[in-house]
Amino acid sequence: MDWFNYYGLAIMAVIMIPNIIYAVKCKDEGLQNNYNKSVVFAEQIGRYGCFVFMIFNIPYTYFNFWFNYALEVYLSVNGVLCLAYLIFWAICRNKKGKLKALSLSIIPSCIFLFSGIVLASVPLIIFSVVFAVNHILISCKNFI
Repeated sequence: MDWFNYYGLAIMAVIMIPNIIYAVKCKDEGLQNNYNKSVVFAEQIGRYGCFVFMIFNIPYTYFNFWFNYALEVYLSVNGVLCLAYLIFWAICRNKKGKLKALSLSIIPSCIFLFSGIVLASVPLIIFSVVFAVNHILISCKNFI
C-alpha cells in the first residue's frame, strides 16, 4: 500500500453515511453548552486526525501491514465493524439511550484503533486513542 489507502477511504465513507444523514435530519440537535471545551476540542482533533491518517499513509510514520494475511484481517475485521456500526445505527436511529451512545462511539473508535495497529501507523494510533477517550466520554455524558 502506497501513500493513499483506498481501503481506508472506503471504510471512512461507510461510517460517514449515517453521520451525514443524522446531520441533515437533526440540524438543531447539537452539543449542549455544559461540555468541557477542551474535551470537545480534543475529540475534534482526534476525529480529523483519524480521518486523515485512515486515508493517507505518511512515509516514515507507518510501517504497513506487519504480519502475513494482514490485509485480509484488516478488511475482514473492519468490514464486520462497519456492518455492526450500520446495524446499530439502523436499530437505534430513532431512539435515545446508552446503547445508541456507546455503540455508535465505541465501534468507530475500534475501527480507527484496529486500523492503526494493523497498519502500524503511529499517528493513527495516537489520534484514535485521543478520539476514543473523548468521543466515548462525550457520548456517555449525553445520557447520564
